[in-house]
Amino acid sequence: MNVKEQFIEIYNQNIHRDGAKEFLNYLCSSKSDFFSAPCSTRFHGNYSGGLAEHSIHVYECLKDYLSRNRVKDVYGMKYSDETIALVALLHDVCKINVYKESTRNKKINGEWVQVPYYEFDDKMPYGHGEKSVYMITPFMKLSREEAFAIRYHMGFSNDDPKNNVGYTFEHFPLAFALSTADMEATYFLDKTIES
Repeated sequence: MNVKEQFIEIYNQNIHRDGAKEFLNYLCSSKSDFFSAPCSTRFHGNYSGGLAEHSIHVYECLKDYLSRNRVKDVYGMKYSDETIALVALLHDVCKINVYKESTRNKKINGEWVQVPYYEFDDKMPYGHGEKSVYMITPFMKLSREEAFAIRYHMGFSNDDPKNNVGYTFEHFPLAFALSTADMEATYFLDKTIES
């Protein structure tokens, strides 16, 4: 099963609210490069299909984190399969249609050669997590906790005022869990291709 098929299977098994089918249709349409887009220009998932692969990794990490007894029993984090799949699979939809294939010059063995790379070109610069929420909500209603989780999934690594992130993690624990899963996927599961 390839990455696209795996993503669609997880999505269809778990996300059933009004608008879910329409959003998946958008992801699969020619209006979206979700399944061919990289996840970054130089770092994790910096290759075709990296965005969808990263989204699956985040889903797997979030499921694993939330299945821990301590997380359920001590922290009280209990979320539906739909919520888990939705926030994990869709947290980075803000990266749709923002990476453009290009070439750059690189010196290899003393010779300049053109190598492929991705450049970032966002025609809708609406932030990161907030842009994902903005893109999802015309299709599907998000709970407040789902919206905050997606909005703050970058945690303290974003430019947000630190007290906003801390407040969000305290009042919307799913945001902390998603941020943790995102970092785990980024640093331990996603590949980086040297260019």
